[in-house]
Amino acid sequence: MKEYQSLTHTRWDCKYHVAFIPKKRRKQIFVLLHKHLGEIFYELAAHKEAKIVEGHIMSDHVHMCISIPPKYAVLNVMGYIKGKSAIAIAIARRFGWRIKNFTGEVFWAREYFVSTVGLDEGVVRAYIRNQEHEDERYDQMKLDV
Repeated sequence: MKEYQSLTHTRWDCKYHVAFIPKKRRKQIFVLLHKHLGEIFYELAAHKEAKIVEGHIMSDHVHMCISIPPKYAVLNVMGYIKGKSAIAIAIARRFGWRIKNFTGEVFWAREYFVSTVGLDEGVVRAYIRNQEHEDERYDQMKLDV
């Protein structure tokens, strides 16, 4: 049986598969932030009463399965997470890293991908978990040609 969450007058289970990238897919910067971004994303999601169910940070993009209460729009939650994490990145840069061509507050590209997760949540979570291996396999196939 599925576990539903509840608000005052609502029982809900709203999960979304979300993917987004840093501007210009800056891999060299993204690798430095990789370890810290997960913590930041979880904390920021909690501020909006959302929960990251599954997530994976790749070398040039982020995949996550996120549960968002129906009282919040996906747009608002993702805007909040991307905006506040970009500010955290800018603060880290100001007091630590000095990387050329790094733009702090506009670290993330405006666009993101989102799809609803229905009864196939297990499939989506496995996809997110195994995305890195699939990308490596695809890159290897391109090299063989």
